[in-house]
Amino acid sequence: MTGFGELAQKTALYPQEALAPVKTSQQNLFIGLPKEISLQENRIALTPEAVAILVRNGHRVLVEKGAGLGANFADNQYGEAGAEIVFSPQEVYGSDLILKIEPIVEQEFSFLKNGQTIISALNLPTRNRTYFEQLNDKNITAIGYEYIEDPAGGQPVIRSLSEIAGSSVMLIAAEYLSSANHGQGIILGGITGVSPTKVVIIGAGTVAEYAARTALGLGADIKIFDQHIYRLQRLKYALGQNVNTSIIESDTLSEAIQRADVVIGALRPEDGQNIFVVTEEMVAKMQPNSVIIDVSIDQGGCIETSRITTHKDPIYKVYDVIHYCVPNIASRVGHTASMALSNVFLPILLRTGTTGGIDQMMYNKRWFGRGVYAHGGTLTNAFIAKKFSMRYKDLSLLLAARR
Repeated sequence: MTGFGELAQKTALYPQEALAPVKTSQQNLFIGLPKEISLQENRIALTPEAVAILVRNGHRVLVEKGAGLGANFADNQYGEAGAEIVFSPQEVYGSDLILKIEPIVEQEFSFLKNGQTIISALNLPTRNRTYFEQLNDKNITAIGYEYIEDPAGGQPVIRSLSEIAGSSVMLIAAEYLSSANHGQGIILGGITGVSPTKVVIIGAGTVAEYAARTALGLGADIKIFDQHIYRLQRLKYALGQNVNTSIIESDTLSEAIQRADVVIGALRPEDGQNIFVVTEEMVAKMQPNSVIIDVSIDQGGCIETSRITTHKDPIYKVYDVIHYCVPNIASRVGHTASMALSNVFLPILLRTGTTGGIDQMMYNKRWFGRGVYAHGGTLTNAFIAKKFSMRYKDLSLLLAARR
């Protein structure tokens, strides 16, 4: 045997380096789906099909009786999917993880148990300091689903609900332009020999994209405004059409508002601060019975004359201009919206189980942790803490201290 052969033979007997196996720790989740008691909320966070998948993967799901009826999902559908149907909020709030649509309301705080996890909307503009103090008093881990990101940095819940809102607003506008609803008596769009409806869209995000698609499909004449040119460029690329666009900081906006039949407010606030880009003076110059739909009203609105309305009483008039300012437009189509939300939440919950639970998910998946605003009896969102002059701790430090 040559020297090289002997060396090779000896080397084969040496201990070999290898990657240590990644430790995985499956945790079965205990999930509760309460019936929403907020005004005219029709959505539910998981469909029966999603519940069936969770149950097959070893998770336990409680559904409060009637929780899915607003979205046209019957109790027996959830029961057949493997969920346990319970008959009181006290029972469903016995779960470790509560998944709901609207934020916790006052009468639900008494049902919360210490150390529980709540995933729901936050709707920050409508919250007060007491809300966060009550969560911290019970050491609640609170996650605002509108802040959860995906691994690519997008906001999947906001994207899905914005698609629904954008597609719905033009249908709503058509209702209130009609003579049946004492509007201008015009069709949304255009027909041969008649000038098309003039639509102004403020904002160039997902709501604007889907509103523009619907309006263009109906033949309307649209103009889109935003604060940033790159957003307008991105929207034009997404639409694939050469639409009329402009930045907000121009005299063009005032002129377009004055001539518009429909104005869609779809401008999300930056750094948590909403800006009224359409002033009361601009509204006063609009045509009688023209329509304003302020989709951004849940974040404070972008039109000075906007104020929150409900599905039961959705409109009011200012300067003879119809205002529609319902914050949860997606609830108009509760079945579709519930399916869209379920498509987002199901993969997150499955991954949470395989990762080892909520704490491990927050620690290992930064995109998920961005939704956490309260944990361990303190706020973990710096902006909220500053807004309400409350104590703040960095989430990563809190989680590291527990390891």
